[in-house]
Amino acid sequence: MNTFDSGEFTMSVSGRLVPVMVGLAMLPLVSTPAAVAAPVAPCSEEPRELPITEFTDYREMVRELGRLERVSKGRVAVKEVGRSNRGRVIHQATVGTGPKVFVVSSEIHGNEKTGTDALLRILDYLGTSESRDAERLRKTITFVAVPKLNPDGAELDRRGNDLSWAEVQQKFPQLKDRPPAWNYLSDVLQGDDYRKRPGFDVNRDFNPDLNYVPRAEDFPGAPDQPGWFITPEARALRSVYVELTRQRGKVPDVYVDLHHQGACVRQEGSNRLLDVGIDYPPLPDKFFEPGQKYAKYRDVYTKDESRQLAISGFNGMTSRGFVGARYPHAADRDLPGQARCSFALNGTGTVLFEVRGQTQTLGQEHRERFTRAVMAGLYNMLRDVSTGAVGYIDPEAFDLLPGTADSAALARVLE
Repeated sequence: MNTFDSGEFTMSVSGRLVPVMVGLAMLPLVSTPAAVAAPVAPCSEEPRELPITEFTDYREMVRELGRLERVSKGRVAVKEVGRSNRGRVIHQATVGTGPKVFVVSSEIHGNEKTGTDALLRILDYLGTSESRDAERLRKTITFVAVPKLNPDGAELDRRGNDLSWAEVQQKFPQLKDRPPAWNYLSDVLQGDDYRKRPGFDVNRDFNPDLNYVPRAEDFPGAPDQPGWFITPEARALRSVYVELTRQRGKVPDVYVDLHHQGACVRQEGSNRLLDVGIDYPPLPDKFFEPGQKYAKYRDVYTKDESRQLAISGFNGMTSRGFVGARYPHAADRDLPGQARCSFALNGTGTVLFEVRGQTQTLGQEHRERFTRAVMAGLYNMLRDVSTGAVGYIDPEAFDLLPGTADSAALARVLE
């Protein structure tokens, strides 16, 4: 169906024909695609109302997943893995039967939207292309996408989900007399007012103990402590991870978490506005020493594997002309409640993608460019995992990648 003649094919998303970059290994390794303009200044971090209609909303995503199942003739399998607090289905889409399992989620923060569009395009390529490249990837990799993990937050176009502390206490009566978890959003954040419709930052609700059940004494918790799986979104992603582990007898090889960051982040040295920052798990080395908090995970923690994967993603983006960088990662940064950290402590190589700008600061501006940048990074990772080339990357080279300028404080707030 799809060829590499022009490096692009089109897919239909809610009646729109959009170009899809494929076969990056078959195309020239330099220059940004001509149809995508480079980002330009000025920029602003001031939250404001901006257009977002070009992004795929929940209803459009459901329709597109259904289409992919049909046109792929079963190659793309879609199933329900949970429901949001407002009853929206959380989906898992799988393509490929290979021994290496590659999991990606998007929109764990509902105002960080390019990842969902990128995942739908990759699913389309892997599911419908008859090329030798796609066939090889299907045979070597099981690609598992969880697009729009936080559908309630996505529909509200905000970071957090739509879940009150009272609703959590109803689900977990052992928390009846406890104060809200520290990641409970009940004020104003990023221009969004949570006072009438509170919710949670879902990306702080994970725990390396995948069998963990919320305990009253663990609340309200803190950023440097594990989460609790109190949100339906975190439980849904946990179920995906646990089921894949059960099916194959070991944990998934790769987990990628697709996010957005500040709108004005620049590449250190060049001072160019960034496309995507990339990172491995923020878990301080000192805590893996004997007697320290992560000592029991020392033999399974995947720091080197995660850095190798991150470098592969960086190489895929920059070889296509996109502006990449290391996401700010202080040596003492400690966030075990993030999905990528909890999964890394279980033995999965995990990577963070941070696209520049969120909907309240950039809206849909540069959407196509950023979506293609994410696709380029993911595709290169798929290729390197498929061939085994990722294992030959020097993990120490991660620290040699260009950093980001004047963004460390912002990163601590946004990720």
